[in-house]
Amino acid sequence: MALHMHQGSPMQIAEMAADGTVDFAIATEALEQFSDLVMMPCYRWNRCVVVPQGHPLTKVPKLTLELLAEYPIVTYVFGFTGRSKLDEAFSHRGLVPKVVFTAADADVIKTYVRLNLGVGIVARMAVDEEVDSDLVVLDASDLFESSVTKIAFRRGTFLRGFMCDFIEKFAPHLTREVMAKAIQCHNKQEMEELFANVELPVH
Repeated sequence: MALHMHQGSPMQIAEMAADGTVDFAIATEALEQFSDLVMMPCYRWNRCVVVPQGHPLTKVPKLTLELLAEYPIVTYVFGFTGRSKLDEAFSHRGLVPKVVFTAADADVIKTYVRLNLGVGIVARMAVDEEVDSDLVVLDASDLFESSVTKIAFRRGTFLRGFMCDFIEKFAPHLTREVMAKAIQCHNKQEMEELFANVELPVH
């Protein structure tokens, strides 16, 4: 057995799962648009702000969206990695973020920050304390609603043993029993009820 990983936009990944090109799609955005996919929540995550050392934002007592809106922002391309939650947060405050550069990859965003092209907003789990020790990480979990990454497969797929093993290793709360129940869900509401009392891990 071999593991092959395909990278793409959430829409591309979901389409590949829907047409059977791949066994699973793992994404935060776009999966809900495909009714023929069984989608199970894996983990919850939020964002942080990364800036160069000495940046004015490192000296503020409390980070706010209003303060962020004053600076050029570097973040994910729309449709990638929970970008919609970021846009919604600013919109609800009547703010328009000055997004000057976008990228699909957090490492590219951090490179832009190192070049002083803007303030970076990335997934907290994308920051490595050792590798990124030259950057200052500011917690932004109070500013943005958390996002949930899901794993999806085409409805009607027979989950073979190794496929179940992969899902369980990726998200231990998704046991074979839970997978069987998820397959029986007919709509989004039933799926949400199935996982209503499940506390997802936070990354």
